[in-house]
Amino acid sequence: MSALKYLQGYPPELLAQVEGLIREGRLGASVAQRYPEAHTVRSDRALVDYVGGIKARHLKSAPPLAKVAFDSKLHILKNALGTHTAISRVQGGQLKAKRELRVASLFKEAPAAFLRMIVVHELAHLKEREHDKAFYALCMHMEADYHQLEFDTRLWLTARELENAQPQPAAG
Repeated sequence: MSALKYLQGYPPELLAQVEGLIREGRLGASVAQRYPEAHTVRSDRALVDYVGGIKARHLKSAPPLAKVAFDSKLHILKNALGTHTAISRVQGGQLKAKRELRVASLFKEAPAAFLRMIVVHELAHLKEREHDKAFYALCMHMEADYHQLEFDTRLWLTARELENAQPQPAAG
């Protein structure tokens, strides 16, 4: 498994800089220094309120969300950081769609900006299904630094994975 699996598709020059930070053991500290601000969104109820605030500000006419929750299995099972799903059911003579937004539980520990980035990404799927130009334009409308935050979130994930892969000292 590549240490840079979250950074596939970025220019080689940029990847070389990241590899340099990894070799020096400074990747995690570098990200933490740029994003020291934690968030207080620790429960599903707090996440509902947080997502609702962003949705109300930027996507007033978007369909309502039936469920918003942290999901502890999301990152492990689907290699996804968040999901947006629409479950359609026939009720009477009408087709009803219930939309859900789930965020990987690891974002409880993420810097505040990274939680916002993943929520913006998943909310954008309420209007735009595909990751195309219109989708990213909507993300940028909701979060002007979206692309930088997405890249830095990928750095944070890389640093976390490298830290978790380090052998732990034996208890003595």
